[in-house]
Amino acid sequence: MKLLKDILYGCRLREVNGPTHVAIEDVAFDSRAVKPMGLFVAVPGTRVDGFDYIPQAVERGAIAVVAERLPEERAEGVTYVEVNDATKALGQIAAAFFDYPSREMRIVAVTGTNGKTTTVTLLHQLFRALDRKTGLLSTVENRINDRVVPSTHTTPDALQMQRLFREMADAGCKFCFMEASSHSIHQHRLAGTELAGAVFSNITHDHLDYHKTFNGYLQAKRGLFDMLPAQAFALINRDDRHADDLVAGCKARVHDYAVTAMADYRARVVENTLQGLHLFIDGHDLYSRLIGGFNASNLLSVYAVARELGFETLDIMTALSLLKPPPGRFEQVNVGGDVTAVVDYAHTPDALENVLKTIASFRAGDTQVITVVGCGGDRDKTKRPVMARVAAELSDRAILTSDNPRSEDPEAILADMKAGLDPIQARKAVSIADRREAIRMAAALARPGDIVLVAGKGHETYQEIQGVRHDFDDRVVVAEAFGLNNAAH
Repeated sequence: MKLLKDILYGCRLREVNGPTHVAIEDVAFDSRAVKPMGLFVAVPGTRVDGFDYIPQAVERGAIAVVAERLPEERAEGVTYVEVNDATKALGQIAAAFFDYPSREMRIVAVTGTNGKTTTVTLLHQLFRALDRKTGLLSTVENRINDRVVPSTHTTPDALQMQRLFREMADAGCKFCFMEASSHSIHQHRLAGTELAGAVFSNITHDHLDYHKTFNGYLQAKRGLFDMLPAQAFALINRDDRHADDLVAGCKARVHDYAVTAMADYRARVVENTLQGLHLFIDGHDLYSRLIGGFNASNLLSVYAVARELGFETLDIMTALSLLKPPPGRFEQVNVGGDVTAVVDYAHTPDALENVLKTIASFRAGDTQVITVVGCGGDRDKTKRPVMARVAAELSDRAILTSDNPRSEDPEAILADMKAGLDPIQARKAVSIADRREAIRMAAALARPGDIVLVAGKGHETYQEIQGVRHDFDDRVVVAEAFGLNNAAH
């Protein structure tokens, strides 16, 4: 329970109609979740406006309402508060309601098109290996120390986030590593959160369905660094040409890391094989089970964060060597025989190109690379032809298929993808809308020594079709496909 006046502290108020010395038992921004003696925050959304649901919230027992405009009809005994930005106010209210848990931990947020999940997962593993109580917020899962809390979004909504932070703080966590998607930054879900640091991994073509332009996407990412206080650190990937744009005007101390450019933290790739990476960082050799040049960058950023948080090089390097990649990130599936099968979450052109270039470095003799790839429905359509082009250009055979078609016709998505192929690339590509059949086709085409990549879904264990989630795990389907293939032989 909190007094309304206390949880409004920090919000930019325009008008208050009613008493603020009232006890608030709960906070909600979905009218269906409102409880008696609760506060309802009317957040404008992309599909519905919370303002339209104020009467329902009051009916369910809300005794206070926060909105960007006040309704003409107001219920007796209810306090109405007008704010400049209800979305931002929700984060600030949630933080106050849960007693500002971020002040009890050192929270580091990671943003970028690719590498967010891997980086925060490795950071959580590293700090647990260093015997520190640590929280994790990621696409794959949330963790409070070693307890798994199910994850539904890249970044939870503001209420969920502050509730999780409170659970972490109460469990003794002193660190938390979290993904910060461009959507969550733009929607102010981190408002009210005090950050110890932020990391920028890279930025490439993605989410233009939401941000409309690349510059809009870039500015959303930059919003994270604009949040940082002077005592925090900002860590940017110098290998990305947009790095400086992210920290222009940033109040925090800025450091950079790089594998190819000059930077404060540098790594050199000594060896990159299907067994792992050999890196040279700060005068020390690091042998890691992670694979690929992109993971050299991820590992270096993890090292740099740990150094920024005050840990010693030798302790960090020892723990780094023990880390495992997160599920569905360049994950090899044991299919028997001499075929290498890889499942990866690559769902942007740049991520797919990085994975396929890594695979190309492992080719020997007449090795074929066979790629299965799809694009999601109801998402950025402009990347579809580019994804198909990258797959066909860097593979011997490309099988275009469904990802999560959602409400779209899979054939329409495939048509968008095929539009990106020139005649030579088109001859290497085939379209199979059924993802299971596409994976079976890849298994049937594979010969000993070949490498099969199934890209786009990674750790996901479902396929969303017309609003229904069906059980579908690429790793399981790949294993089954090769079992069927071997049985046929």
